[in-house]
Amino acid sequence: MKGLSPGLDISRFWGLLRERRERVILLDYDGTLAPFRVERDRAVPYPGVRHALKEIMAAGCRVVIISGRSVEDLQPLLGLRPVPEIWGAHGRERLYTTGIYRLVPVDHEADEGLREALRWARASGLESHLESKPGCLAIHVRGLTVQQANELLFQIRGAWAPLTQRHGLELHVFDGGLELRAKGPNKGQAVEAIFQESGPDIVAAYLGDDITDEDAFRVIKGRGLGVLVRPKLRPTEADLWIRPPEELLQFLSKWSRICRKVGR
Repeated sequence: MKGLSPGLDISRFWGLLRERRERVILLDYDGTLAPFRVERDRAVPYPGVRHALKEIMAAGCRVVIISGRSVEDLQPLLGLRPVPEIWGAHGRERLYTTGIYRLVPVDHEADEGLREALRWARASGLESHLESKPGCLAIHVRGLTVQQANELLFQIRGAWAPLTQRHGLELHVFDGGLELRAKGPNKGQAVEAIFQESGPDIVAAYLGDDITDEDAFRVIKGRGLGVLVRPKLRPTEADLWIRPPEELLQFLSKWSRICRKVGR
C-alpha cells in the first residue's frame, strides 16, 4: 500500500468513515475485483471479495459497481445477493438495487457507426475477440502474443478510426484491447452523479485499475479517496496504490470492520 498524493492522510480517511453516516464504496470490476481472464465469462472475483462485499452491504454501506462491462455480464459474475447498484458500459447503463434499469440511448448516427464496425469485425473473422455492449464495441487481445496483439490492434485502428469522424465515435485504449464508443457517459460522470445524489456528509472511495478509471479518479480527487488496484504502479490521478489480491482484501476488510462497528 503506497500513498501517491502529497499530504494523503489515510488514517484521517478511515476516521471520516467511522464518523459519517453516508458511506459509499465504488468499484471497477475487471482487474480490480477480479483477475483478468482470456475466457471473460470466467473472470470471477478474487477469493474473499464476495464475502467482504456482502459484509459491507449488510452493514448498511452503499456498494456501487462501475464497469466497462454490461450489466447483463456483471450480474452472474458478481454472484451477489442482494444485487448491488451497478453502472455498466462505462455508465451508460444503471441498475438500481430496486431492480429498476435505465439506459442512456445512443443517437442514430453513432448507432449506425457501431453497426458498421460490428459488420466489419464479423466479416474479418474477429467474432471470438469481440464484445458488444450498449453504446460500444470492444476488441480483446488478451491471450495473443505481443506481435499478434499489436498487428490486430493496428488493423482495427485502420478500420475503425474513420468511423470516429463520420459517426462521432471515440476510440479508447484499455488494458487488453481497444474500444469504439459512442460519446456520452463515462465512469467519471457516474461518480459525479452519485455525489450529486448524496448528502454533504458523504465519504467515498473509488477503486479501479485501468486507464478508463482515470475519469473517476479525477472526479473523486479532493472529495474522497481514489485507489489504484494493480500489481504494478503506473501514472495515475489516484491517491493510493494497492496490490491485488492481498492488499485489496485488506482494504475491503477494514472498510467492512469499520462499517459493522459503526452499525452496532
